[in-house]
Amino acid sequence: MTRTLPAWRRAFMFSVWRKAFVLSVWRKAFVFFLWRRALALRWLPAVIIPSVLLLGCSATPSRERAAGASAPRPQRIISLIPAATEMIFAMGDGNRIVGVSNYDRFPADATKLPKVGGLLDPNVERIIDLRPDLVIVYATQRELLERLDRAHLPYFSYEHRALPDITQTIRAIGVRIGSADRANALASSMEQSLAEIRAATAALPHPTTLLVFGRDPGTLRSMYVSGGYGFLHDMLEIAGGTNVFADVGRQSVQATTEMLIARRPEVVIELHYGDKAKAADAEKDLAVWNALASIPAVRNHLLHVLVGDEFVVPGPRVVEGTRELAKTLHPETFK
Repeated sequence: MTRTLPAWRRAFMFSVWRKAFVLSVWRKAFVFFLWRRALALRWLPAVIIPSVLLLGCSATPSRERAAGASAPRPQRIISLIPAATEMIFAMGDGNRIVGVSNYDRFPADATKLPKVGGLLDPNVERIIDLRPDLVIVYATQRELLERLDRAHLPYFSYEHRALPDITQTIRAIGVRIGSADRANALASSMEQSLAEIRAATAALPHPTTLLVFGRDPGTLRSMYVSGGYGFLHDMLEIAGGTNVFADVGRQSVQATTEMLIARRPEVVIELHYGDKAKAADAEKDLAVWNALASIPAVRNHLLHVLVGDEFVVPGPRVVEGTRELAKTLHPETFK
């Protein structure tokens, strides 16, 4: 005999289902929106600028399973974060990585490893199939963390914020994977190199500089620039520039043409990166700035393009990125 549910209960269950369905659709639409913006602005999907670069760079205390001094030295590491991948390779432990994100481009050996998805779309089944004994993830990947918990897979998670914290992250990962001495040597070398660049630019003029890391190609719309906090801001200051948005305590600012005219930057530096970034194409794209001829940087032809992932991946190569910024701002000192 079939039992018929009361009308009120059927209505309630339909209401719950409808809300769950709408929420699911909204989440998918939001992810699709981020993906489209990443393509339009040439954002580096590895860090996915809206979620990582705009959040900044540093390590907070990691959330882990089976972590700490008693954790075994991992031999099968999966890194879902290009910066972490670069850190481990720079320590000399790249041979222990068995999987990386879809967006790892450096070093060359990392590009040959199995791909396991990215920040927004990790392939959990693929991760499990690779039998890792440590998965390095970003702290915002909460759903992935829960699934790793259920699969009893150890993980190390962290967040990005400011430049000094990159070396803190290197040391923390080094301890976790049993390479503390190598990690400390790498971090100390980076800190020394950055200190040398800072010392070389300390007495030089610091022109007000606009640091652009994303905009719609061919226009000055949807422009994202460095605010006064985060690793890009820190790199620019060390390189001998004054961030024109230094007073805005955020890692990113969506800048309008009105804001640019009011701020009057003396130098504009655009960062181009990702698979399709080419210096020749980037130079041609600078012509759109002629629409703002009243800005000193445009009037004095101080518009520059720097191409490379080292400017936006908060790993060991930030030293190279900072040095290139310094060469751009002070070519007479950095040759």
